[in-house]
Amino acid sequence: MNTTHGEIGMQPPISRYASYIKNLIPAAIPTDYALKPIFKDIANEENIRNGIIAFRDFLYLFCDNLISDGDLYAKPQKRSNPEDYPFLSHINNLLIVIGYHGKLSESSDSLFITEIPSFLHPKPKIPVSKQMECLRFLSLCGFVFTDIDLNARVFNISDSALEVLYPKNPTLLTGLKALSIAAKELQVRFYNNAANLLRCDYRAIKVENTDILDVLKDILHPLPEKIQKFAIELHQRYVGMGMTCVTIYDNASHFAYAYIKNSKRALSSRDIYQQRLWALTVSMKYGYCLMVRAKKTDKYVDVINKFPLYLQEKIAKGYGCDRTLRGERCQGGCQGIRIPLDNSIVDMKPDIETWLDNELPRSAGK
Repeated sequence: MNTTHGEIGMQPPISRYASYIKNLIPAAIPTDYALKPIFKDIANEENIRNGIIAFRDFLYLFCDNLISDGDLYAKPQKRSNPEDYPFLSHINNLLIVIGYHGKLSESSDSLFITEIPSFLHPKPKIPVSKQMECLRFLSLCGFVFTDIDLNARVFNISDSALEVLYPKNPTLLTGLKALSIAAKELQVRFYNNAANLLRCDYRAIKVENTDILDVLKDILHPLPEKIQKFAIELHQRYVGMGMTCVTIYDNASHFAYAYIKNSKRALSSRDIYQQRLWALTVSMKYGYCLMVRAKKTDKYVDVINKFPLYLQEKIAKGYGCDRTLRGERCQGGCQGIRIPLDNSIVDMKPDIETWLDNELPRSAGK
């Protein structure tokens, strides 16, 4: 499920990546969900939920500062993965450590931490040369670290506990504490974003599972309304016809659809993903796309010939390894036939539905 396809090239500016992750931050976080028991000793549920919203609002400011000043902290490098910015990994790690190891004060308006494990020698997760840089950027975003000279070259924690504050909205610290516990103890690789605080995956702390359609709507919210409507109706149509949708998160967000009613064994989410017929994906590299793994096109050529020329050409090109099939540089062709979710796809909706219908077993929807 690796999406880091392509030759190594220069990354886009971090400001562009900041705009991308800003769009993935949940736009509408509910205020009435129940929390898993693991969080009961942090604070009351209402304060935790309010803290999550405060942290989400901090992330908007964080992204805005990355857009305006991020190039001072993270220069583009030659990497095959456009999302591989070590600076952001360091920030994410630092926030998790502060939240997980920090102790909330009685008033919950500060966190006290006696050591920052990711800063420790001999093999710190955050290089010594980058530690103060991370603290300075968080300070730019509203955090306050008492008794630390942010202009110093090297971080040196005092004998007493380091106090961490967020004066703009102290409730954030409670949310950070909860999200950090989720990152350490509830993260499930590929299936939630708990370990990526920059995604503010509040769903990881909920007792009840979230309806997958609600997750899809949240991911789609930056798109024009008619494109959102297209994607949602596509989801509803094929779930209604018996397809199963699973979410997978790696370097991209995937909503993968497979018809598994005829399966003779229980399938994991990963199994279902591997059997996907099509998917809605969003990634830094390719944006929002429909990905189709069509395998029966030779059986309905007369139908395809009635499609718009653009769609005919996409189907004729097929999918698979770009180097093997066409002698071209890798463009992630093994993931499927990629069609951008833009205005043009809306006009092709009946044709795309006909295309997908013809790929399904005859028993689908009956």
